[in-house]
Amino acid sequence: MFNGLMRWLFGGLLVSLLGATAQASSSRQILVGTLGKMPIVMEISTSDPHKVTGRYFYQKYHHDLPLAGSLEEQSLQLSEGRESYAEDASPQAAFQLQRTAEGWQGQWQGANGKTLEVRLAPASAQEPKPGTLPYLAKLYREDLYEYLRLQGLTLKQGKQQDFMGYTLQWWSEPSSNLSMFKVIAGYPQDRQEQLNQLLMERLWREVGGYHECMLEAGKGGEFIQSVKPRFFSSAVLSVSIATSYTCGGAHPDFGDSPLNIDVNSGRDLSLTDVLWVGKGQPLKQSEHGALYEYNTQQLAPWLVEQFTALHPREMREPASEDEGCNYSDTGVWGDNSWYFTPRGLFISAHFPRVERACDGPQWAVLPYSVVRKHPGAVAVELPKR
Repeated sequence: MFNGLMRWLFGGLLVSLLGATAQASSSRQILVGTLGKMPIVMEISTSDPHKVTGRYFYQKYHHDLPLAGSLEEQSLQLSEGRESYAEDASPQAAFQLQRTAEGWQGQWQGANGKTLEVRLAPASAQEPKPGTLPYLAKLYREDLYEYLRLQGLTLKQGKQQDFMGYTLQWWSEPSSNLSMFKVIAGYPQDRQEQLNQLLMERLWREVGGYHECMLEAGKGGEFIQSVKPRFFSSAVLSVSIATSYTCGGAHPDFGDSPLNIDVNSGRDLSLTDVLWVGKGQPLKQSEHGALYEYNTQQLAPWLVEQFTALHPREMREPASEDEGCNYSDTGVWGDNSWYFTPRGLFISAHFPRVERACDGPQWAVLPYSVVRKHPGAVAVELPKR
């Protein structure tokens, strides 16, 4: 399921490189300083002195460069870039650092032999001001490296857009080329501020995901995103966030991870908040095992039944594997990806990689007249359709 996949992917990339994402400790150091005259931020993990890992970025450019090396007593050696075992591998830039009372000091030597002085000290930052996005305040407490990166980034104002009676102001982040909008007219001011906080938080999370993807992928990385408003009302705001990404795996991938917000509470809605076809009370998102069983044993068969009644031709099982997409297979349905539309809930099918062209048929919209008969955990006001 794509939402879970994306959370795992971008949460897992950094863990694989640096271990736990807790704030700096004796084995995980976040450092600031200069490489030559250029300010840099560095993060290293020395929990295994023989396999030190890390990354750093120039504050001017913000993009991570991977590090790997070893620590021997007070001497730290780090190679820049991916480790290569090929006999004809190109020379790599490297750091030769010595521990000092202030932090680390030494030299960086480029692949062409050029050397520059390096000085590093433990990182610090001013405490976020009142009104700072909660997500950024959390980064300050838990991930100072990422906080320092985002502090150096600014958003570029784009076009305005009218959508379903609401006015949107688009903003983009130049280093990642990702974008998101704020709502500037249409909702009461307090609701608008709450919505914009969630929208901007999502943008900054995606920017972090972009940089982690690029770090893991190396030179061949790609992270392209399309944000589309889908449905706005006094009760809900729904936007799809489709991403095509190559983060170091054998193949590129793509998927949609929409944001569906309850306007009144400012809560990010799950499908069980809106639609529940099981017995008893709707499950919480933290009940992973029970939720998986519900999705596969109850929700998916129910969706096949509903869409077969609504779209019998599209849901007909192909005579052979070469004749089209098998939407009658319960294995492709669940809470993979969904959002509100003017006509009903769009619920996407999700196929294995080789059949990804079958994903997300636009006819897969569950009318609100059906949804209303199976309410979820939140009393969401649905359109009268």
